[in-house]
Amino acid sequence: MRRRDNPWTTLSTRMVYANPWLELWEENCLDPSRRPALYGRVSFRNKAVGIIPIDEDGHTWLVGQYRYCLHQYSWEIPMGGSPHRLPVLESARRELKEETGLTADRWEQILFVHTSNSVTDEEGYVFTAEGLTHGDTEFDSTEQIELRRLPARDAVRMAEEGSITDALSVAGLLKLARLRGWQ
Repeated sequence: MRRRDNPWTTLSTRMVYANPWLELWEENCLDPSRRPALYGRVSFRNKAVGIIPIDEDGHTWLVGQYRYCLHQYSWEIPMGGSPHRLPVLESARRELKEETGLTADRWEQILFVHTSNSVTDEEGYVFTAEGLTHGDTEFDSTEQIELRRLPARDAVRMAEEGSITDALSVAGLLKLARLRGWQ
């Protein structure tokens, strides 16, 4: 597919809110029909990085936690933020260790996505991690995490059935299933 030129014209940009995790930008622009438009953009201060650890028995680990924005409990693949200045694999290694206590000998990036490209510029990466060694978790103060080990195919089934709704987890698990020939 060929790339197309940007049909939007940005007239002004201003940050309206910021915290340690994100910035909210308001942009006055001309839309593709050249009419004035006001656009809001969420810019995350980190890239999203998710990990699907897979042990020699074909099992993986999910993390469960209460998600404040959703006001509900969520099962997800281990994940976290990767500062823009760091390689995402370095952050993936850190997040896997912090949330599960696992370290891995073999890593493979299986997915790159834009998480919600109509309102944010966030990038998401998913890795598989194999050749696992167990250790201690190192949860952040904001995390109250429950770990669950289960067959990786069962995690894929949870994503297909809607028990896992986090976008990066769903996309990563479905990509894993396709790569492994489980679908």
